[in-house]
Amino acid sequence: MEYVYAAMLLHAAEKDIDEKTVSAILKAAGVKADDSRVKALVASLAGVDIADAMAQAVAAPAAAAPAAGGSSDAPAPVEEEEEEEEAGFDGLGSLFG
Repeated sequence: MEYVYAAMLLHAAEKDIDEKTVSAILKAAGVKADDSRVKALVASLAGVDIADAMAQAVAAPAAAAPAAGGSSDAPAPVEEEEEEEEAGFDGLGSLFG
């Protein structure tokens, strides 16, 4: 999780998210960075709009919450459109077990 936090910190600081900067953030936090995980993270984030991804991640739990007064135990059907949007995050999530 520290690797993702490092990337989020760099994004918030409007800095480049590359192997050197991610490793520097991790080192400053006292984390011994695994070079292969750093490379995988940077590769996973290439071409990803992090601000958009974060906005979707925050909105997802709200969209998944049951409607007020609803007592259905059956899961709500997942729209095909949502599955396509989330497909880009599968690789990133698998990096961190």
